[in-house]
Amino acid sequence: MEDIKKKDIEFEGKTIEEAVQKAVAHMGTEKSRLNIKVVSEEQKGLFGMRGAKPARIRVSIADSKPKKKA
Repeated sequence: MEDIKKKDIEFEGKTIEEAVQKAVAHMGTEKSRLNIKVVSEEQKGLFGMRGAKPARIRVSIADSKPKKKA
């Protein structure tokens, strides 16, 4: 579990929300505790069909300790 906290992991989905749901399930935590960066949004296919190119996100677990102000 310690390795998951330190690394950014990429997830794909038909939509960004689907990718986020996969990340939440894999990381075993709440969405609010994740740092989520959108790498690329999904691209629609012919005639507007979804999923021609999946959405990609990069996720890490947010620090649980607040940083001290200098």
